[in-house]
Parts: sequence; structure tokens; C-alpha cells
Amino acid sequence: MVLVHIVLFKFRAEVGNKVKQEFLSQIKTLKSLSCVKSQRLVVGGPSITTPIEKSKGFQYALVSYHEDRTALAEYQASSEHERVTSTYFIPYKEDLVRFDFETDQADETLLGF
Repeated sequence: MVLVHIVLFKFRAEVGNKVKQEFLSQIKTLKSLSCVKSQRLVVGGPSITTPIEKSKGFQYALVSYHEDRTALAEYQASSEHERVTSTYFIPYKEDLVRFDFETDQADETLLGF
């Protein structure tokens, strides 16, 4: 079973592009953590959803894959995750949504595992 971790990020309106670009650059470094399955972590944005209102103001998204709940907990507790989020997102945050789920073993091949 593979655990999928999805996070949606919303920055406050006054936060500039320089801050957002640094956040994107830094959050991508988390793929090197051993608890990220096969270094599969992708970050994207800004949202291109049409109409944009359907994005509910969320601007960026992260999707990462983990072996199990233990690996996800390790990812969340890592000093690198803490450094990136506390430095590059939390001070500029308006909102965040996190959604984690376990896949059926039969669906793992759809994810490339």
C-alpha cells in the first residue's frame, strides 16, 4: 500500500512572487528525504483551474508518496520539513489544506510503483 499526501497552500494577498518562488524552490528539496517513496514529490502552481474560484484561493499544491503511515509521520517530523515550512510558508500563510490517503495495493501500478 502507498500513502498519498496532498497539501494545498494559500498565501496572504500581500505576499510577493519572490517569497512564493523561494517557497517552491525549498519545498521541492524535501523529495530527497528517505521517507519519500522513490523521491516522488511534486509541487505545482499557481492554480490554472477555470474558473479560478473553484480553487478557493489556493495557489500551490504538493503531492508526495510514502510507504506507509510511519514514513509520512517521519516526513512530517523531519527537521528539514520543519525548516522549510516554518521559514518559507508559515510566516506568509493564509490557509492550508492537507489530505492523506492510503491506496489499494491493486492501484499501486497506476502510480508507477
